[in-house]
Amino acid sequence: MMEMQESPQTPVVMAQLSWFFGIATIVKLLLIPSYHSTDLEVHRHWLAITHSLPLSQWYTDETSEWTLDYPPFFAYLERFLSMFAHLIDPQIVHLHHGLNYKANSAIYFQRMSVIVSDLFLLYGVYRSTLALASLKRNLIWLLVIWSPGLLIVDHLHFQYNGFLFGWLLLSLSFLAQGRDVMGGFLFAVLLCFKHLFAVAAPVYFVYLLRHYCRGGLVRGFARLSVMGAIVVAVFAAAYGPFVYHGQIQQVIRRMFPFGRGLCHAYWAPNFWVFYIMLDKGIAFLLRKFGFNIPAPVASFTGGLVGDASPFAILPRVTPLTTFIMVLLALSPCLFRTWKDPRPRLIVRSVAYAYTCGFLFGWHVHEKASLHFSIPLAIVAVESLEDAKHYFLLSIVSCYSLFPLLYEAQEYPIKVLLLLLHTILMWFSFSAQYSGSLRGDKKGGEKQGFEVGWVTKSYLIGVVVVEIWGQFLHPYLFGDKLPFVPLMLISMYCAIGILYSWIWQLKSILISS
Repeated sequence: MMEMQESPQTPVVMAQLSWFFGIATIVKLLLIPSYHSTDLEVHRHWLAITHSLPLSQWYTDETSEWTLDYPPFFAYLERFLSMFAHLIDPQIVHLHHGLNYKANSAIYFQRMSVIVSDLFLLYGVYRSTLALASLKRNLIWLLVIWSPGLLIVDHLHFQYNGFLFGWLLLSLSFLAQGRDVMGGFLFAVLLCFKHLFAVAAPVYFVYLLRHYCRGGLVRGFARLSVMGAIVVAVFAAAYGPFVYHGQIQQVIRRMFPFGRGLCHAYWAPNFWVFYIMLDKGIAFLLRKFGFNIPAPVASFTGGLVGDASPFAILPRVTPLTTFIMVLLALSPCLFRTWKDPRPRLIVRSVAYAYTCGFLFGWHVHEKASLHFSIPLAIVAVESLEDAKHYFLLSIVSCYSLFPLLYEAQEYPIKVLLLLLHTILMWFSFSAQYSGSLRGDKKGGEKQGFEVGWVTKSYLIGVVVVEIWGQFLHPYLFGDKLPFVPLMLISMYCAIGILYSWIWQLKSILISS
């Protein structure tokens, strides 16, 4: 993955890492009283479901609209947390009396559970960076542990992504060290916590088949059997009890609710934003020329209604269509992995897979940009070009999350988080690459970290979009056209994500 340095003493590294984690924890504690989304109630209700009902009813309960739809390992985690929640305040885990329960005891317990679960992220980052030089190691810690995107999504909006990314980074760290069995095992565990990480499963499969299962037919088959047995054992531990109770079909239906529609409530900045806007633009022009173009009945975000299509002109997009597009986008990476399954490229390949899923997947949440921005932080220290790419991508990814925090009191928080992150990245990358040679000038002059005029122009555009949406649009239009600022953020950030996708693909194909 990266050049190996002499491993420093573990206690020293842990002490340094604890300082980074301690600063992040202080910020998280200060954010506890801030805004939280309905996801807080979602996870509180999951605590109640798993505490109050037998396992056979976890995925059938409809007491609340927030039904359990994560894989079983996450349900087991909720069951574990519910034991402590019951000790603190029994109403937190009461199936009926706890509905929409917003007492401080519930809020503080759930916020603290996310902070504590971030210890998995801490260990994942530790293992991923232990063999690196101190400057690179500290830079990755800064990018991951102090990630403004993770702070916004987990510790304001409310989710457990830090915990999940800890498992992902652990898996990738073992693969990068050539310990394929442990890497595959941890990824299987991760899939049983959150199935949306399965977008990278084809990369894992091809890589492990070519890297671990090599060595001739007999040895290869034996190793494939071992890996297969491990994966089957993990999935049996997760899903076996639900198979026993005859609930496996219900579990699958909850995990894959394809009726939710092509896009999420706030359009994630991906390919389908352009497809939707093209459909609306063509329909608008045709109506202007006198054509009778009926307005679509179904919603892009609410799920497909019967046989109606949410598109007026362009063909209807189905889950199968998005699945095929993701595979097509991923195929060059799979071919490269098959041809050259090197441990040092696995993080790039997995990040690229998640970028493909984000751009072309079905009902993608804007929060899914973390799936590739977090692993790419590990890659960002490999070269000056990687650093420049990550600098842009990290800003775009964080800015695309701004609509999640729509209340006025959180506005200074999200702006300050992004500005501080940008400044820290700039100075950290400058320190890392201050001795890089400028190749386009005679004599190979040394340069600090800097980005080109295209990147600068694009980032200026981010500022313009934000000023328009936050200040000018409300002033000029009042409450009219409230979707326009969100649409502009989504479309503008989608341009940056598309650029990142192309850049990542190029870097994988030309890597030596």
